[in-house]
Amino acid sequence: MTGSTRRPLLFLDVDGPLIPFGAAPDRYPTFTTGPHSPGDDANPLLSRIDPEHGRRLLALPCDVVWATTWESAANDSVAPRIGLPRLAVVHWPEPSGIDDEDERRGLHWKTRALVEWAAGRPFAWVDDEVTDTDRVWVAAHHPAPAMLHRVDPRVGLTDGDFAVLDSWFRRQIRDPDRSS
Repeated sequence: MTGSTRRPLLFLDVDGPLIPFGAAPDRYPTFTTGPHSPGDDANPLLSRIDPEHGRRLLALPCDVVWATTWESAANDSVAPRIGLPRLAVVHWPEPSGIDDEDERRGLHWKTRALVEWAAGRPFAWVDDEVTDTDRVWVAAHHPAPAMLHRVDPRVGLTDGDFAVLDSWFRRQIRDPDRSS
């Protein structure tokens, strides 16, 4: 494999990491951004997305993939607001009997699908719902390095989060056989 197929993946959630929520509404700045899509008015929280996140995400040495319940709508409503191109999207499988068991064990419903989607490639998963249960499961079921990075949903992505991600991705590029 050559080119971007060798780059690690960044699975990115929208609600929490990009759209902070859960604190007092007056705590959040609002941003005016570039092009808007029809229907943007239906979600007033979109104005909470910092347009600088797009530039910072594109600067990371990885392939960004939407890993959100927004699915393809993230390409229509979020990406243009922050200057991202259309990104690959994880389409979630229909619920199955194993989901109930996973929920009882504390495994996030996205975890299995992300490991399957990664297909052995290193990945970072940025979400506000990641837990240690997910980390342990991924370590046991994914053959490549993975970093599950929890973001505080009241704050969203911060400079510190971007620094951690950038450092981790650069380590993967320098030493692809590294196990963490």
